[in-house]
Amino acid sequence: MIHQVLPRSCRSVRRGERLTGCADNCPDTGFTLIELILVVGIIIVLAGLVLSTVGYARKKGARARAETEIAALSAACENYKADNGIYPRTSVTDTFTAITNRTPPDPQPTSYDPSVTAYSFASFYLYAQLSGNPSGDRTTYTQQRYFQFKGNMLSPPDGTSTVTAIRDPFANSYGYSTAQAFYIDNPGANPNYGFNPTFDLWSTGGTSSVTDAAYENVWLKNW
Repeated sequence: MIHQVLPRSCRSVRRGERLTGCADNCPDTGFTLIELILVVGIIIVLAGLVLSTVGYARKKGARARAETEIAALSAACENYKADNGIYPRTSVTDTFTAITNRTPPDPQPTSYDPSVTAYSFASFYLYAQLSGNPSGDRTTYTQQRYFQFKGNMLSPPDGTSTVTAIRDPFANSYGYSTAQAFYIDNPGANPNYGFNPTFDLWSTGGTSSVTDAAYENVWLKNW
């Protein structure tokens, strides 16, 4: 094995000796500025890739969870109808719809923003009927329970405050409408209508505060 012998000026010196020639004769073991910039750049690129992958995975997981919740809530609505002869329905859900006043078969979505009160009012009514807790206080259950809501499905999600809406995985209110059923029963009374003759249930898929119909293609819905 060959050992590199460093110049005397690079080895330990006695007190009082002057260290000379090291800059020219000693091996350079540090990083240059360009090397440091390259390393930092690579770290930034890798971090960006990791963050984008995590964000995509979270969004995909939220969409999968929304689909599962919509299916479970729909099943609960079927059980409700089996006992009551009608799906959860009131004047709020009869007049709230995801589409505007048009004649079938050319519906055009109009309610894109889940932060509007119509979303939370209709969503809360569905909660009240399926949970058996019409007051929303989370403690007084005076009616038949058809669905056990988890805390993260409700707004606010703190587990103690009065419920205001059913919350989708994107922290927005679910949409719930029986406008089509009402239109079928009263075709001359209400031009608003929906998609299903039973009920419409949907999540806006994370979009909010928007007015563009193009956003509907990311919705998760039961029609």
